[in-house]
Amino acid sequence: MSNAQRRAHADLLPAYGVPFSSAALDLQRVFGRPAPKILEIGFGMGETTAGIAREHPENDYLGIEVHTPGVGSLLKRVADLGLTNVRVIQHDAVEVLEHMIAPNTLNGVHIFFPDPWPKKRHHKRRLVQAPFLALLASRMKAGAYVHLATDWEDYARQMLDTLSAEPALANTAEGFARASDRPQTKFEDRGIKLGHRIWDLVFRKP
Repeated sequence: MSNAQRRAHADLLPAYGVPFSSAALDLQRVFGRPAPKILEIGFGMGETTAGIAREHPENDYLGIEVHTPGVGSLLKRVADLGLTNVRVIQHDAVEVLEHMIAPNTLNGVHIFFPDPWPKKRHHKRRLVQAPFLALLASRMKAGAYVHLATDWEDYARQMLDTLSAEPALANTAEGFARASDRPQTKFEDRGIKLGHRIWDLVFRKP
């Protein structure tokens, strides 16, 4: 954790952070306005989150991340860019969905490059599983979307199969999404140069 991340976490979390609670959030009150609400699960170092929030000031973005360096990094980006449409919860995503996000609340969900847990014996730890998707879908409004991305092919295919089996969601493409307005991170750029492929999936709640 860098000194800048540490300072941002200490100084900015009180302003942009939302403490974990067992009660459902009033997201309009959290952001101070009525606007589409997008949830990002596992925002890493926050590069993509800040970029999307800057490009789409008409939306509000609620990011969930457990790792303090990443939270500090996003908070620094938010302050440097003067963003007013980003809030952060530093807590487990499943518990946040269970307790803090009311049903039929979200206009969109981003899950970009979740931990692939590459060893077969660890696949059960992967985030994208049927019970999780059912919970997530219940928190989405009709017409809301969920956008996932990964650079692990077998996880991409598991995601596709699991999402396709969730009755509350429908694929927007035949298989993987062909195009994406998701900004690329420096990590992703390096991977593409090395020949790594990225798989995107976009499903909607009819």
